[in-house]
Amino acid sequence: MSFVPFVVNRSIEPHWLLAANLPANSYRSMISQQFPGVTVVTKANVYFDGKVVSHTVLFPDSSKKTLGLIYPGSFHFKTGVPERMEIVAGDCLVTLDGESEAEEYLASQHFEVPGNSGFTIEVKKGICEYICSFL
Repeated sequence: MSFVPFVVNRSIEPHWLLAANLPANSYRSMISQQFPGVTVVTKANVYFDGKVVSHTVLFPDSSKKTLGLIYPGSFHFKTGVPERMEIVAGDCLVTLDGESEAEEYLASQHFEVPGNSGFTIEVKKGICEYICSFL
């Protein structure tokens, strides 16, 4: 069986797609499930007393990403360069700096944050898994 990625529109809930009897994971976006040929920095990036933990992944083209976990709580991050946060599992509420309304993001969705800015991310329950790409 071949896998054909399907990008989820923010207005479509994954449970609706599953109810439509689509194959498992057919609603997942282009989020990578593995990164071949990379170097992983073994020392963790630990924030907020261990409630946000990530590892840096270095690519042959000199780009980097972080893979992380966010435990329940509300956390504010600043950005130096633009970032894309892809939600791999779980869900979160995100408020970009300068915005007053939080947006909900579910597994397979992503949001982008401008450089020299920031965002508040809140996880109400469970663990939110993410991939952060530095653009």
